[in-house]
Amino acid sequence: MKGDAAPVGEGATPEVLALAKVVVRLRSEIADLEGIAATTAVVERAKGVLMAQAEVSAHAAYEMLLANARERRRTLLEECWITLGQARSGPQPGVGPLARPRTVGPLRERIDSAFSRERYVVGRRDADTGLRPLLARLADGLATTRGGDDIAELLRTVLGSAVGVDAVMIYSLTPAGSLELAGRAGIDEALAEQWRHVPPLSGVAALEAIAGRRALWLEDPAEDGRRYLLIGNPPDRWPARAWLPVPGNGSPKAAIGFLRTEPGPFAADTRALLRRAAQLCAGRLGAPERPSRTDEADGAVTSVQRVLDALAGPAVLLSPLRSKSGEVEDFRIDAAAPESVDVAGRRGKELVGRRILETYPTVAGTPLWDGYLETLTTGNRYEGEPFTYEEVVAGVPRQSVYSVRASRLDDHLVVSWIRHDTSEREERRLADMQRLGNLGWAGWNLTTDTITWSEQVYAIFDRDPREGPMTLEELPLHLLPEDLPVLGAAVRRLLSKGEAINQPFRITTAHGVRHLRIVAETQTDADGTPVEVHGFFQDLSAQRGAELALLESERAVLLQRGMLQAERTLAARLQETLLPIPEQSLELAGLCIDVAYVPADSGVNVGGDWYSAIELPDRSALFVVGDVAGHGLAAVGTMAQLRFTTKGMAVTGSPLPDVLRRLNTLLLHTASDPSTSATATMVMARYQPWDRRLIWVRAGHLPPLLIRGDRAGFLDQPQGSLLGATFETSYAQAVIDLLPGDHLLLYTDGLVEVPGEDIGDGLDRLAATALRLLQEGHGDSLARTLAAQCSDSRDDICILDIHVPDDAAPWPRAARPRGMERNGEEWTRTHQDIPG
Repeated sequence: MKGDAAPVGEGATPEVLALAKVVVRLRSEIADLEGIAATTAVVERAKGVLMAQAEVSAHAAYEMLLANARERRRTLLEECWITLGQARSGPQPGVGPLARPRTVGPLRERIDSAFSRERYVVGRRDADTGLRPLLARLADGLATTRGGDDIAELLRTVLGSAVGVDAVMIYSLTPAGSLELAGRAGIDEALAEQWRHVPPLSGVAALEAIAGRRALWLEDPAEDGRRYLLIGNPPDRWPARAWLPVPGNGSPKAAIGFLRTEPGPFAADTRALLRRAAQLCAGRLGAPERPSRTDEADGAVTSVQRVLDALAGPAVLLSPLRSKSGEVEDFRIDAAAPESVDVAGRRGKELVGRRILETYPTVAGTPLWDGYLETLTTGNRYEGEPFTYEEVVAGVPRQSVYSVRASRLDDHLVVSWIRHDTSEREERRLADMQRLGNLGWAGWNLTTDTITWSEQVYAIFDRDPREGPMTLEELPLHLLPEDLPVLGAAVRRLLSKGEAINQPFRITTAHGVRHLRIVAETQTDADGTPVEVHGFFQDLSAQRGAELALLESERAVLLQRGMLQAERTLAARLQETLLPIPEQSLELAGLCIDVAYVPADSGVNVGGDWYSAIELPDRSALFVVGDVAGHGLAAVGTMAQLRFTTKGMAVTGSPLPDVLRRLNTLLLHTASDPSTSATATMVMARYQPWDRRLIWVRAGHLPPLLIRGDRAGFLDQPQGSLLGATFETSYAQAVIDLLPGDHLLLYTDGLVEVPGEDIGDGLDRLAATALRLLQEGHGDSLARTLAAQCSDSRDDICILDIHVPDDAAPWPRAARPRGMERNGEEWTRTHQDIPG
């Protein structure tokens, strides 16, 4: 019946079985909801602790829990439990990840002590070690003591030479929660008067021992002094102290302190002796009340429970619940063995008090129920044949095979069972889980000093199974030195104080360093002594490797991002210096010039778009718009090179096609590798104000847009390929006369290009938009208005709007430079009109 305290087989009607399955499913769902509610309660309690400790809001406390869980690689629920445990036991000074020793000698001794089995093994060796005669002397002496001082003196006298107890203090708990000194021995009058009354403060070891119902072993004065108020002046007068609660009726009401001048930890047999001495003193300091002799039934149940506690298998004591007519209506579980587990996972004493038909309704009407009734009536033992039982857990039906035995004990039933089909399956599932999770369970019986490992633990530690499990003394030999202190502190908390641990550490193997984690807890006996340790080891090397690779990748990305950002900042500053953008329109050679520049809205590099608008020595004007391929410092450098070279050659009077040829040669010859030379597009125009003539050339650039009246069209393009592409290229020029009211747009491709769209669609859209903006009255800011509508472009945008004022007239003939009357090349070219 392991997994269910009341299996059901054949015999019940279909209606009863159907109803019972529904009830079981609903109970399972309720149990799930109870679990969710319990989890929520744990989170809320942990939030409350952080709110009180850090003085933060509830939301901030919850965020702190999440951040701590992520940082320490725990689940939120694990972090909450640990937070609550630290609130109960106080902070652990000096314990932290990779904590390093401040002094070599004392810490080395503490580490060696932490990894010593002799310190923790709880052997029942009273006869071998001579403890039994000491306990007999204590028992005889307690019979004649008359007060707390007599008890304290007796303890010091009997235990002094045996285990080195030099002083004893006995405190009793008052109704107000404070402590009163009830007895002392080996303590001078002044010290006793100073500590006679102890208010209910935090950090008092005696109070904590009473409240926690557990022994406190204070064996490190430096560490203990940060957690507790140590009695004595100086505090390290007694470097080893033990505070043990005295068992009483209900909660303990007294504590005994054993103080030693000899440093070092209490041995396991010494701890056992002091615990039993405290138990012996319970009769004089407040022994528990005995059960009432009139309540014989309760006494019988208590006796049975003691017997069941010693059993290794599942068994329960059932008491019949009768109606007024004497018929059995149900059975109640009044005692249970520790190995008894029901389908909902309730174990041992959690089952006590539950009714069979209420908790397991499918038992009704089955041969098992009839067997219970027959055994209770006749006294004949019931031993049913193995049968198949279908249990419903969270709505999922599962089948198991059980054998149940029931025997009568007075007016009770003792029921035991065997579940036949689970051992092999559960072992297989457990092995699969350990292999897939790269973890393995381990156990250590502190009474028999027996260590057990699952197969996966041997693989994790890279250890031959024939060598057997690793002892506690062997573990430090495989640890990295910097992990010794923190793991040693965790071992002490686990084995000395019974605190659950979840501690990462590293070991060295033949295959390199491995990152492991130990999660373990202890089981204690009746007086709180840890007697068994169980938990698991998990290999986190792969996860840690991934974390380190990710961290290294993040560092590289951050470094690269920083370098790119620095390059962008430098390029942007260079661009601002080399390419100032005017805030309003310019007047040049009788024209109104509107300039706009919009950087790309994404990326970390600046582009190579640029413009130039200057007056030449002959009072003509030079207009250039260019676009260097690429981004960043290289593009900005090439832009500066082209911009200043273009100005220099134009100022010296070089024809525009010659300027383009020389720029092409410049780019090809300045590249270290001709296959990777910089490339650029450019459109360049020279305006003669005396006759409003515009001579222009291009190098792979998009055509200028001319808007005249209510028509907008692109100029026919003269020959001219990309700069920096090839030595074999030629450039031609075109000529057009501008009229008053004309707008000529020079621009870069970012104004018209859209990914996935034909360039012709972008050009048509530009012509329509520009014409509409002029009709709406944006003639003085056409370039800036167009740029504002393309603020989300993926590429840089540079726009130059050349506007001939409506009242503009040709400059007088006297103003024309000498040698320019139709004798120059520019003058003799065929005029170009606006395209139809």
